[in-house]
Amino acid sequence: MTADFFRTILPHDGHDLKYKAIEDTITTAISDGTIVQGEILPSVNEMSKSCSLSRDTVYKAYSNLKKKGLVESVPNRGYFVSKPESRVFMLLDTFKAYKEVLYHSFRKTLPEDIPLDIRFHHYNINVFETAVKESVGKYSKYVIMNFDNPRIEKILKKIPKEKLLLIDWNIHTIDGASRIWQDFGQGVYDALQGSIDKIKKYKKFVCLYPEFTDHPKETVQYINKFCADNGIDGEILYSTKDFDIKFGEIYFLVSDRTLAMFLDQCQEKGLVPGKSVGVISFNETPMKKYVYGGITVLSTDFDLMGRLAAQFVLGGEPRYIDVKIPTTIILRDSL
Repeated sequence: MTADFFRTILPHDGHDLKYKAIEDTITTAISDGTIVQGEILPSVNEMSKSCSLSRDTVYKAYSNLKKKGLVESVPNRGYFVSKPESRVFMLLDTFKAYKEVLYHSFRKTLPEDIPLDIRFHHYNINVFETAVKESVGKYSKYVIMNFDNPRIEKILKKIPKEKLLLIDWNIHTIDGASRIWQDFGQGVYDALQGSIDKIKKYKKFVCLYPEFTDHPKETVQYINKFCADNGIDGEILYSTKDFDIKFGEIYFLVSDRTLAMFLDQCQEKGLVPGKSVGVISFNETPMKKYVYGGITVLSTDFDLMGRLAAQFVLGGEPRYIDVKIPTTIILRDSL
């Protein structure tokens, strides 16, 4: 690869951090296969002369690329594109109890000698972008949990699609990138429909979609549809200030924080889950089967999602997968 090649693709927009422009350009070229493992890079002097840059600027860029593991240097021979080791990058939203199930299933399925780096974006698009940008070119596979933000697709395009697996939420996906997902809309509707007789024991169906949640809004749309189709008196609450449980009502809770609020109110008001009030909690966690004789949950199988994600990582040849993990209702005493 010649220095003249980089002169043609380096940004010419007055980039203040010129060394960073070199880093980003070479990282992208490695990621998309424009330059390949073992290929020699232009020397510091060649790059400096061809691109009208100082030697210090080029040297700093190459040094940073070495620290990231993308480039190696051999005395008297120069700089080469490194051969990446088998290494996995996982980017999740938050580390809640059900995500812990997914993570441990994924880690348990992977061989112990495969390094795994995990980060969390907490639904912050800037954190998401930084994590992806810093990971590009350093890993053999990328397992990423995305969310509802219009910038997601552009950011994900920095990763070669054959190395990318999107999990959990089927939104802002990339054509050709694999995905393992759950259906937060029709899947929720169908799971509730399967327990319609138990739900109709209650005089009102209340869904609490609290102000602090990042849960997909399509769930609310399909709960409204479920209530309308079945002639059920339904209500959506959008503030925890309005959450006041009443005898004879059933509550659908998308957050474990609101499940704790529900159980506190049950204790304060002498209401018994499954008898005087009903509750369905979203997402299975190990403890829910033990609380108050068991909390009914509507959930996908996070253990299966983790195992399938690991199998994608272990696949040798590039392959595309598109798997929807079913959403089911686990009936316990709270319903």
